[in-house]
Amino acid sequence: MSKLLWVGSPFFAKDMARCGWDVRLHNFEHAAVLNWQDLVEIADGPPEVLVVADKSRPPFVTGMERFPCLTVFYCVDSHIHSYYPYYAQGFDVCLVSLKDHIPRFRNMELTNERIMHCPPFAKDFDLPPDPGAYEAEDLSVLLAAWPQRDWDLLFVGTINSENTPLRKEFMQALSRELPGFQVRRGAYRKLYPKARLLLNHCELGDLNFRVFEALGCGGALLTPLVGHGLTEMFEPEKDLFLYEMNNYADAALKVRKLLDDPERCLAAAKSGFARVNACHRAIHRAEALNRHLFGLAASSVPDMRPCGKSGIDYQGVIQSRLSRAGEIHRKYLRFMYLLFAENMPQSALRAAYLQAARS
Repeated sequence: MSKLLWVGSPFFAKDMARCGWDVRLHNFEHAAVLNWQDLVEIADGPPEVLVVADKSRPPFVTGMERFPCLTVFYCVDSHIHSYYPYYAQGFDVCLVSLKDHIPRFRNMELTNERIMHCPPFAKDFDLPPDPGAYEAEDLSVLLAAWPQRDWDLLFVGTINSENTPLRKEFMQALSRELPGFQVRRGAYRKLYPKARLLLNHCELGDLNFRVFEALGCGGALLTPLVGHGLTEMFEPEKDLFLYEMNNYADAALKVRKLLDDPERCLAAAKSGFARVNACHRAIHRAEALNRHLFGLAASSVPDMRPCGKSGIDYQGVIQSRLSRAGEIHRKYLRFMYLLFAENMPQSALRAAYLQAARS
């Protein structure tokens, strides 16, 4: 069984184990910059594949352009961090969550076959209290529970002036329009079943995890119309409902109409739940990455067996990167590291990024 070291946010790491990999997960919250020797120690030996998974912070792995294993960067927050497309050039493969941002990663080192769209997903525990009610042919059970729910409309998430100023303004305006509107933070799986309608907001036009979590929990969802494949993955009016981004008047109008039509809301909740179960859970993302890695191995060595089994050979892919490691560092990484070395408050991090720039 091939060893896969997953460093950073867990996302669908455990599901890669279900695909046949020996997964070693290393998540952390302290400030750190890891090199190859650090990673070998963490994994109890060299991994065959390394996945560096987005933690929405400065780069926490350096030197990857010279690593002797297959390397993958899983990029989620490209709407926040402008350095991601350059950092990604040091890897063999880049998973990009926001589909419309894929062109930002192209026409440098990464070719089309090394970039994979990897949308958000629902977790295994994102489920309604009674999943069987969503699998029934009719809506009778769901309709019976509709009047018993506590709130008409619910948003669960972070709202503050510093990080989400547009969201704060939008929510305040919507609250004036809809007195029954509730805003909460915390365990969304416990909160979502209490509301008839769930609201999403995307501060920077990103397609966020809340869409998939809400539908996975069986909610009737009203979410802004954004790009990144939203309407390719879900059918508007069938799986979910849309409003114009940051237009609180449009959102309020849609909410009033939907609350007057419980059957329409619950039919969408039922359809959205089915769509998530069919295509958009963590295992689906793991299987897609597994197929992608197998495709890379097969293109390098035609008679390769599926990924996750012992003996996978990515040497053709790895050697292609290693042969250009110096050029990759010079063109895409060195200046980026120098900027981080200049701006880090901790002396240890400044030293680590300065060393990475000199490498």
